[in-house]
Amino acid sequence: MAATAGRCMNPRFMDPESMKCTISSSPSSFSSRQSQVQFSNQRHQFCSMSMNGCQSEPRAPIGTIETRTFPLVLTPALAMDCLNSAISEMKSEPPPFDSGIIRLEVPIQQQIEAIDWLHAQKELLPRCFFSGRNPSQFSDRFIDYTNGNNRSPSVEHRLISVAGVGSAVYFRHSHPFSLDDWRSIKRFLSKKCPLIRAYGAIRFDARAEISSEWRSFGSFYFIVPQVELDELEGSSMLATTVAWDTALSWKYGEAITALQSTLQQVSSMVTRLQKEVPYTYILSNNYIPSKVYWDVAVNRSLTMINRKNSPLIKVVLARSTRVVTSTDIDPLAWLACLQVEGGNSYQFCLQPPDAPAFIGNTPEQLFHQKGYDICSEALAGTRARGRSEAMDLQIENDLLSSAKDHQEFTIVRECIRRKLEASNLGYAVCVRVSFEAKKAIRKLPRVQHLYAQLTGRLRSEDDEFKVLCSLHPTPAVCGFPTEEARILIAETEMFDRGMYAGPVGWFGGGESEFAVGIRSALVERGLGALIYAGTGIVEGSNSSLEWEELELKTSQVCGRG
Repeated sequence: MAATAGRCMNPRFMDPESMKCTISSSPSSFSSRQSQVQFSNQRHQFCSMSMNGCQSEPRAPIGTIETRTFPLVLTPALAMDCLNSAISEMKSEPPPFDSGIIRLEVPIQQQIEAIDWLHAQKELLPRCFFSGRNPSQFSDRFIDYTNGNNRSPSVEHRLISVAGVGSAVYFRHSHPFSLDDWRSIKRFLSKKCPLIRAYGAIRFDARAEISSEWRSFGSFYFIVPQVELDELEGSSMLATTVAWDTALSWKYGEAITALQSTLQQVSSMVTRLQKEVPYTYILSNNYIPSKVYWDVAVNRSLTMINRKNSPLIKVVLARSTRVVTSTDIDPLAWLACLQVEGGNSYQFCLQPPDAPAFIGNTPEQLFHQKGYDICSEALAGTRARGRSEAMDLQIENDLLSSAKDHQEFTIVRECIRRKLEASNLGYAVCVRVSFEAKKAIRKLPRVQHLYAQLTGRLRSEDDEFKVLCSLHPTPAVCGFPTEEARILIAETEMFDRGMYAGPVGWFGGGESEFAVGIRSALVERGLGALIYAGTGIVEGSNSSLEWEELELKTSQVCGRG
């Protein structure tokens, strides 16, 4: 994204401070939420919305869960022909089940980038995109496929990214994400069908009032896509998923018809996205809060932290930057540019019908669970990268020796460790938790952080929900102790974080992975973007230096130099 008011700049954001824009915020409104830009209906194409799985009986088993794999083809067009033919046959021969979910997948010899395929779908909604980091913590995540008649040899390819449109089944509600909601999602998943997954996000604080721009996301929003493109290492896979449940008034025939309707709108013509955003002008740029009220918020937080006998050790305060441009922002083109910047990061996009797109390029993993194995990360402390190798090493050493950053990092690491070891329902979630005692450095293209990986062994694979609820929110995005920090955030911040800093990722049959939704933005055509960033406040913090850290983190999303 590029530019400043009245001038055409390089294809990236200019530093908002250089724009000399007016910041709208008033002292009297400091303790209350400030109204946000109103996101309205835009000219999107909508795929058929199917059933809301949250309305099901979470313990009722699904009649059938299947994956059917067809022979390898050369192009997406041939894959579409194969899927259309198979779906027509399915429609004429309905299965003898009142509920079920069936995935049809066609391997494609050609490697197609998932984000390019999603961009070719011309804003079919809902849509989702998730790209894991490379390398992965679990190195054996491969797709093993044969054709439906087992006439082809087994072929293994690493899964890189997934893009999807439509929803075979979605899960959304206004109440906080609960155990029954998790069970409702897992009801449609199976270890035997590892690529039937539910992609989505959960709000940072489900107890906070949902503002207008986040309303379509609810308290949580997950979808199993109707049509998806899996980008593999060296190849691709096009897949469709049909789900039905007569108990939810969504019959097999209706589900097939809805899938066919979505397929008619899907394009097989995929062109590569340019990895740089076109020139554009920024018409206005406002911070919430402004620098003046940021200073007030930080100093108020420090007063509480330094108060005698105060339990509060750390609180993470965030800022929303509203950017309005002269031309529409294409969220997928923006995300494609972030992929270039996003080495060792997760990229994601989630957009329900009648909603803006939530996109992000986050370096922070919440957890990755596969079977009984689980890993999480502590990430804290931020410095810029050096312009030379010697300067970069000097900055790294400064970060490693900083007492303030060491305290912040230790709080995050120890809190995650305790949460993984915590007793739940009379027993510890993990049998054991381990981590390297020595601090490490995680280097990204523009910044570097203190870092440690934690690994554990779950007592039960079904403890996945307990782990999610226990780890979120981490001290890296909320503070410590959690509840005291959450209350201070709710009383201090003047905007709705929504899914920013919440869990973003996917549930699978025997595996799940979630990142923390930071370095993110909410984008809608004609209305610009809301860009989010936060920073940890501990004893010794300086409001001006923390503001500079917000600018550095925002540059991770904006791509400005």
